[in-house]
Amino acid sequence: MKTISIVMFDDFETLDAFGPAEVLSKLDGYEIRSVSLLGGIVTNSQGIMVVTERMLDVQDSDILIVPGGMGTRTLVTDDWFLSGLGDLASKTKWVLSVCTGSALLAAAGILDGRHATTNKNAFDWVRNQGTSVLWEREPRWVRDGNIYTAAGVSAGTDMAVGFVADQFGKEKAEEICKQIEYHWYDNAAHDTF
Repeated sequence: MKTISIVMFDDFETLDAFGPAEVLSKLDGYEIRSVSLLGGIVTNSQGIMVVTERMLDVQDSDILIVPGGMGTRTLVTDDWFLSGLGDLASKTKWVLSVCTGSALLAAAGILDGRHATTNKNAFDWVRNQGTSVLWEREPRWVRDGNIYTAAGVSAGTDMAVGFVADQFGKEKAEEICKQIEYHWYDNAAHDTF
């Protein structure tokens, strides 16, 4: 069984994590696990509690989802968290971030020298977390090698469908959209916000 790991932390944004998770959960042969720095229960910004595994116990992952949210504001300076995130990302085939999750990837050095995007409302703050990142303000999502970054919140679901189209074919992406009754905005290069 292949694995999708979602990095959870206090005050993560619900749709950032669960929008892509809903899309990717429709892939055959994948299981989803929630991970956090210490494991245990984390509470997101909407008060939803999630039970997680300890990040350092994860041996590898096929897909890593890094959501954003207000919790990123303190984690960008948490060396222990950033080290754990960097270690997990290095053992992962595909890394997907949503919204200010890209700030965490940038602060961990994972995006150095790569093209990336983030939430338009937090763009300047996120850009300051990684001055070696080639930030792009306009796209809804950006792919650079094995890393996908999405703009704000709902863009993560579109990015996840785009990831499926890239890796498993457009027909599979459209099949998933029909299953979840989702209208995919498939223009990665332009965000309407």
